[in-house]
Amino acid sequence: MSEYSEIRVGVADGIATITLHRPDRLNAFTTTMARELVAAFDATDADDTVRVVLMTGSGRGFCAGADLGPGAGTFDVTDRTRAAERAGSGTVGGLPRDWGGVVSLRIAASRKPVIVAVNGPAVGIGVTMTLPADVRIAGESARFGFVFTRRGLVPEAASSWFLPRIVGISQAMEWVATGRVFGAAEALAGRLVSRVVPDADLLPTARALAAEIAENTSAVSVGLSRQLLWSMLGADSPWEAHRLDSRAIYRVGQGPDVREGVTSFLEKRPPKFRGRVGDFADVVPPWPVRPDTMP
Repeated sequence: MSEYSEIRVGVADGIATITLHRPDRLNAFTTTMARELVAAFDATDADDTVRVVLMTGSGRGFCAGADLGPGAGTFDVTDRTRAAERAGSGTVGGLPRDWGGVVSLRIAASRKPVIVAVNGPAVGIGVTMTLPADVRIAGESARFGFVFTRRGLVPEAASSWFLPRIVGISQAMEWVATGRVFGAAEALAGRLVSRVVPDADLLPTARALAAEIAENTSAVSVGLSRQLLWSMLGADSPWEAHRLDSRAIYRVGQGPDVREGVTSFLEKRPPKFRGRVGDFADVVPPWPVRPDTMP
């Protein structure tokens, strides 16, 4: 994959590891990092050897939030001196898109499952960018904060859609309204993360989960299942799920992976799935990957 300046990307054994890499700044988020994350997810989607994407951070933290180096004007999109920095995000409602949202929606559109291993602080965009991931695992030293109200800001990265669906509206509002930083135990109790492990076990645990997916499942099945589950969060009734389920089963039922899955079970051997996610991209309408302009 291409070289990056603020992230690192490596692929091994079907797992693409994307590491935020500004350790001297606790991996603080920049527009360069945003562009590179989008490019990295474009690359993992296009690479048929990638079965799972694992995200983590370099050094002592996952991501300390937006880089506030530019000072009081950090979030002022009308600042003409920073026009080049903000270029390329596209528009929504006639206004520049939030770069955090560009990243989050690109992760949401991933054709591969996404696991986040949260090491140390995950604050602001450092936590909201993890919400479109499928699984979040925290080390014991992890700290989380939806700190926007303490900076005079509002939640970004489409988190007002993701967060209440993950943790419920009451828990979401408590964390957003107070803007306080909280630990891994509270994140687990509030269902923001699926488990908390000792720091030394964080990456091995996340990689073991990724390997379980990569080694035992059909890429087509996992990719379509991800699209089905996320798409149905906003469905009006189970009939919409039934419609898409039936369409997906109709298509994959004729494909090579389901035949291999059944045959390998009957023959009592591990399956050898060879289906390509891209060949079934039209089964479940995917979320837009990166529209340059949205009404």
